[in-house]
Amino acid sequence: MENTRIGPALKLNLLVCVLILLKAEGFFVPITYVENAVAKGAVCLDGSPPAYHFDKGSGSGINNWLVHIEGGGWCNNVTTCLSRKSTRLGSSKQMVKQIAFSGILSNKQQFNPDFYNWNRIKVRYCDGASFTGDVEAVNSETNLHFRGARVFVAVIEDLLAKGMKNAQNAILSGCSAGGLTSILNCDRFRGLVPTGAKVKCLSDAGYFINTKDVSGAQHIEQFYSQVVQTHGSAKNLPQSCTSRLSPGLCFFPQYVVSQITTPIFFVNAAYDSWQIKNILAPGVADPHGRWHSCKLDINNCSPDQLTTMQGFRLEFLRAASVVGNSASKGMFIDSCYAHCQTEMQETWLRSDSPVLGNMTIAKAVGDWYFDRKPCHQIDCAYPCNPTCHNRVFEPDHPGSGRNATKGTSQPQLQPQASSTRRIYFPDKRVKSRGVLPHSSLDSVRSVSHYTLIFPCRIVTLRTLSHAFLFTDAVIANLVNAQLVCLCSRLKDFSA
Repeated sequence: MENTRIGPALKLNLLVCVLILLKAEGFFVPITYVENAVAKGAVCLDGSPPAYHFDKGSGSGINNWLVHIEGGGWCNNVTTCLSRKSTRLGSSKQMVKQIAFSGILSNKQQFNPDFYNWNRIKVRYCDGASFTGDVEAVNSETNLHFRGARVFVAVIEDLLAKGMKNAQNAILSGCSAGGLTSILNCDRFRGLVPTGAKVKCLSDAGYFINTKDVSGAQHIEQFYSQVVQTHGSAKNLPQSCTSRLSPGLCFFPQYVVSQITTPIFFVNAAYDSWQIKNILAPGVADPHGRWHSCKLDINNCSPDQLTTMQGFRLEFLRAASVVGNSASKGMFIDSCYAHCQTEMQETWLRSDSPVLGNMTIAKAVGDWYFDRKPCHQIDCAYPCNPTCHNRVFEPDHPGSGRNATKGTSQPQLQPQASSTRRIYFPDKRVKSRGVLPHSSLDSVRSVSHYTLIFPCRIVTLRTLSHAFLFTDAVIANLVNAQLVCLCSRLKDFSA
């Protein structure tokens, strides 16, 4: 194997890459630990304090607050929760000290015109149940703490003390499992924020549906029921649902959104890549791996598989129909093979971002929040939308194989300690620009969390935030992770 140690020239190139991106699309925000939450029992799975990253607002946005919840799947029993306990998804001790803000968290008006000068917070996800659990007892052998609901309240109370008590506008948003958090805790958030504030919620890729997998089993229904039981979540799920249905069903948005009284907006892909991989075609339902290649790249899907995915889209739209046409609720459902689109600059707002009805996601969300225009946009069926940024996953990426929903059932691009990952971000627009083919990089490996391999044309700070072990010095991080920019020259970078 070739020696992949990062040399001085590559270090310099990578540092230039980082600085260009920092200037162009985002910035790093340090971590804040909610130390006083420990006394309230509001702790991560391992008993460590919850944490968030906070960039203060300015000017006209000084009293406006956007609280964004990180994603990261769920754990459904003691075994899977123990596997998270020693990772950033279960312990603030394992979280990086700073992360990059971009997309809806950007502080640049050109990239985030409606929310750039708000107080923007990213809450770290460390409970494994979308901040719904609350079990008082702690097993002395496992030392697992199921206290997500307490963590949610403790974080909001900490933010209230830091100025959110004067909020004029407030949004609770989130991605993936964090998007589900923003649904299940939407009315609770409304109750914690000052009554005079304008409060709305935003769920990005959080509308997980209850449907059968390709084997005909209700795999995700069983999984969610186990999550709710393990974490003692029932008492913190919307009572309007639990009074009618089993608590496990009330973890699904389709059974609760019609009773949510706070205005809420849903951004989702009808062919959500996480749901296709883990709900429609999980490893347990595909023992021979017939869906493996299709799940990695929608272009690899057979006609029969595409027909099945079209059926999934119809199931998704039926499940989302309960949102209704009220102006207080909105949706932007594109036909992309994607998962989480508000934090990524290229899908939130850029010259080549996905559009529906000539609107980007940023425009749709902003118009809806500020009551400029209602939005109930539903895309036509794949492959009709040429503006989509369809995800492509590298074959040996964890979670893409046969056991995708076993264990923690984590969304893709969630790092775990002791794992080496190679993630490709191919883009058809740069294949003719002299970019090296992936096959020439087979020897590239990382001794840290990730090796990211992508054309520079589509690199964003979100990919960098997952790539680097952020410490106080960026240059130190370049030694701890491999980053391969497939640029023929630096000017291939674009904002």
